Order: sequence, then C-alpha cells, then structure tokens
Amino acid sequence: MKQQNDYLFVYGTLRQNSNHKMSEFLRRYANFVGNGSYQGKLYQVDYYPGVVPSDSPQDHVQGEVYQLIDADKLFAQLDEYEECSRHFPRPTEYIRCKQNVTLTTGEIMSVWIYLFNRATTGLQLIESGDFYQH
Repeated sequence: MKQQNDYLFVYGTLRQNSNHKMSEFLRRYANFVGNGSYQGKLYQVDYYPGVVPSDSPQDHVQGEVYQLIDADKLFAQLDEYEECSRHFPRPTEYIRCKQNVTLTTGEIMSVWIYLFNRATTGLQLIESGDFYQH
C-alpha cells in the first residue's frame, strides 16, 4: 500500500456520470485514479445513496478513486455538501473518515470516504453495490 497524497473514494452523486455540479467541482480539484470497490453496503437514502461498512467480504460498493490536488479547498466544500462540516448539528448524516478500498488493478489504498452515519432501518439496500446500476 503506497501513498503520500490524499485520495477520496466516491460512490454516488460525486461520480463522473452523475452530472451533479459537485461532481464537476471534484474533478476541478482532483485527478481520477481509477475505479474501485469498498467493503460495505449501499443504501438508497433519498435521491442519493449512503454506504456503511460491512464485515462480509461479499458486500462491495462500486465507485471511483480520486487523487486530491487541493484537499483543504475540496473538503471545505464537500464537507458542506455532505452536511458533515462543523456547521451541522451532531450526529451528522455522513462522516468523513479513512478506509481501505481496492482498485480494479487489485491495489489496496487508504482513502477518504463519506460514510452514512444514521440507522439504515427502512432504507432500500442497493444489492448490486453500484448506485448507477440501481
């Protein structure tokens, strides 16, 4: 696991094919590294998804990994977008933390990810683990 820069794993509205303005913002301040997967479960929260970690190796969430050019500027905006900045009451809907993801090349990377920070009771599980195949 080699790294000296910050990386981010995105799995929903921040992915390239989402056509969301924050996805465009991400691509301005980060470089696409490749596709990858995270060991977790993906849920439909609203018009957007949320991921929670899973102990089961069969649970994979598909997404994209980006190398951050300006992490401070990027996270200032993304933390607001994900409603987990200091301006939002605790507990926030998402938390940003470091987790391991596996690139399609097999390389394992430690990356930032926004994890869903609420109960998943009543939310629809996205069985494919891919928000855009749902």
